[in-house]
Amino acid sequence: MHYPNNINKSYTKISISHSNRGMNLENALNISNEYYRKKDIALIFKKPTPIGVVDVSYQNHKKIIEKAYFKEPSTLDYNGLYKGKYIEFDAKETLNKTAFPISNIHEHQTIQIRNVIKHGGIVFLIIKMNSIIYLLTGEDYINYLDNEKRKSISYNYIKDKAFIIKESYQPPIDYLSIVDEVYFKGE
Repeated sequence: MHYPNNINKSYTKISISHSNRGMNLENALNISNEYYRKKDIALIFKKPTPIGVVDVSYQNHKKIIEKAYFKEPSTLDYNGLYKGKYIEFDAKETLNKTAFPISNIHEHQTIQIRNVIKHGGIVFLIIKMNSIIYLLTGEDYINYLDNEKRKSISYNYIKDKAFIIKESYQPPIDYLSIVDEVYFKGE
């Protein structure tokens, strides 16, 4: 292709590794949350996993953790405030095309979802499945758990109950537009 001023553009094919497939979703959510904070829309943060350090070493004036353990199970990945309400959610990604494995949500996370609902907070799951990003409310997730005996949530249930989150430039994953639609309809 010929560009003005004889500029030569070359393109490199990028290979994508699936070893950290959830990281792309997580990175996009982190960028979205930063956008929300900078625009003073919401205060939502990724929660660090609490660890206990057992052994460290020093290399080039930097501490390197050699041995550590998880102090306690983490709850959900993200939490914060939006429109005066507590909000908490977790992000999950699956390559399974027909069902979302419930084993992807740990028991202590399900307990946390129940507790946030009980105390009037906003809680949900962001699920990337079949290249589509969905928001499944905590209430719909708990309803499924309490009424179904399957070890996975069928893709049809997700398509029927969850809301599609459109990807965009800024923010990359505008999940708060869905939160507005679901939790702040009349406001």
